[in-house]
Amino acid sequence: MPISHDSLPPKYEKLQELKSLGDLPSPKGAALAVMRLTRKEDVSISELAHVVQTDPALVGRLIKAANSTQAGAHRPVAAVQDALLLLGVPTVRYLALSFSLLSGYRAGQCASFDYRRFWSYSLACAVATQALAGQIRAAPPDEAFSVGLLSRIGELALATVYPEDYARLLGQLAVDRAASLAALEQATFAMTHTELSAAMLHDWGLPRMFVDPVYSHETPEQANFPPESRQYKMTWTLTLARLIADICLAAESERRAMMSKLFLLGGKLSLESETLTALCDRVVSGWQDWAQQLNVDSNIVPPFDELSKPPSAPELSQAGMPSATHDSEGAMRVLVVDDDNSMRTLLKALLTHSGYEVHEATNGQQGFEKALEVRPQIMVTDWMMPEMDGVELTRALRQTKVGRSIYILILTALEAEDKLIEAFDAGVDDFMSKPLKSRVLGARLRAGQRVVMLQNEIERDREEIRRFAAELAVTNRRLQEAALTDVLTGFPNRRYAIERFQQEWLASNRSNRPLSCMVVDIDHFKTINDTHGHDIGDLVLKETAQAIKSGLRAQDVVCRTGGDEFLVICPETDIVAAKVCGERVHRAVANMRLMAGTLKLTGSVSVGYATRDAGTKDIDALIKRADEGVYLAKQQGRNCIACVPDVPAKSG
Repeated sequence: MPISHDSLPPKYEKLQELKSLGDLPSPKGAALAVMRLTRKEDVSISELAHVVQTDPALVGRLIKAANSTQAGAHRPVAAVQDALLLLGVPTVRYLALSFSLLSGYRAGQCASFDYRRFWSYSLACAVATQALAGQIRAAPPDEAFSVGLLSRIGELALATVYPEDYARLLGQLAVDRAASLAALEQATFAMTHTELSAAMLHDWGLPRMFVDPVYSHETPEQANFPPESRQYKMTWTLTLARLIADICLAAESERRAMMSKLFLLGGKLSLESETLTALCDRVVSGWQDWAQQLNVDSNIVPPFDELSKPPSAPELSQAGMPSATHDSEGAMRVLVVDDDNSMRTLLKALLTHSGYEVHEATNGQQGFEKALEVRPQIMVTDWMMPEMDGVELTRALRQTKVGRSIYILILTALEAEDKLIEAFDAGVDDFMSKPLKSRVLGARLRAGQRVVMLQNEIERDREEIRRFAAELAVTNRRLQEAALTDVLTGFPNRRYAIERFQQEWLASNRSNRPLSCMVVDIDHFKTINDTHGHDIGDLVLKETAQAIKSGLRAQDVVCRTGGDEFLVICPETDIVAAKVCGERVHRAVANMRLMAGTLKLTGSVSVGYATRDAGTKDIDALIKRADEGVYLAKQQGRNCIACVPDVPAKSG
């Protein structure tokens, strides 16, 4: 079942602000129809097949996925319905989403973002996640494929929504290799790519067993998932898959140095070195196979067993720097499309002399492909051409995003009224009769140039408005975060605690699942402040806060609600689990050793815990019972946990 929005970390809620900007990567066409259809609980395979068949490319990719899943166990799948039956509805949903994003976001406006490398890396990560998940049985392999492919989607999203800001951030990262991408993202956007990736996957309906690992896999040691849980396995699976992708895309001279870390991470999933190297070889083969079908870059990678051995001789490599290409900012680009070589030569001479950057195509089909490649601002095309005439070319271009902004001038010897109306209805902006008159052509092109410049001004104004809206959204998120965060500990404050508790209360009502909370009070905190000063008191607070957090589970939410008091919200937790959690927090603080100069301090807290029952009226009543538990713990001599009405045995 998909994770409820109520139980997500607070920064997931910021996704709605970014979606309002309208630029976030999202599925299109048949994939969007598949996602909408699969939200129905009673969707049939025949309905789904009908939608999938509208996209032949998607059909081929799903059949390939179904056949790779079987791995030769059954006869090859050839029909789309057989593929859908084998994969299952959730897998079809995730794969359709993944392939749609890969096809629709191969390029963008962020100058420093390497879109080709991003998808090559993501595809390698997808195949590795699929193979690892199947090997250790962490998740259905084809669902894991989609999770691996989309695990870094937040980077693409930030580059899409904030192209200029993200380009500057990547430039800063290139200069300072020691800098952290996540830290720069947090400072710039009040959000990191991992937070955004997890939020987007949640929004698309992926379950918690996938969303949580995406959120945690870049810092897996901090995740605190139980070792046998699916979240734990998927977190380390994603971490290992990303390292395999790193090795696949690394320079030849760098790969051997990465192998020791590969085996170390493999140990987290109980994978023997021989098993892991064989699996990695299969990943490389699968990556190259998928890359060919999806038109994504891939590399030749030596066998991993060979990479794991010490080199027999010094390995030398020559580093080359790819040359950068830039669009011309001065000359306006004009595409000339004509099957008459003499006419193309004449037009090129006239236009080049006038300062235009000229590109050529010999027929309508070639003109269409050239237009998508060079993105001209103006196109001069003949009407009568083989394969695709000028009107058909215009109509086809107007169906594309690139083609809608081109100023199109058509050359014709036909001046019949109905023919000209047909041309203008197809999307032509102007026409010129043959034979050409150079001065008239120049005047018409200048008119077109004015239209193009006006369009550019409008686009710049829109971009300025969009940038202002994006900056305002970041500012609002920072203000919201500041309003809900305790400055000293970095924990959510009392205001956030009450809002979040209300959400968890409502979620508990809907799901009929238990809900617990703990109140944690630092013992003798006033004495520490009075004796050692507020600097030491602040240090005790921060260290105790971190100790409390280390004793909690991933789903628990800890907030600082007072000077020396913390509230812990424990969703889906009964009284037994709440007691275990309270004891873990108590031990973590008791084991804390704080050094401040020559001063040595130990930690001590009193913990009260309570669980919602039929008689608990509201969250205030539940918090009050936990607070009474703290009072009872202090009566018992402090440094222990307690629950009203039970009298606990003293801990520690």
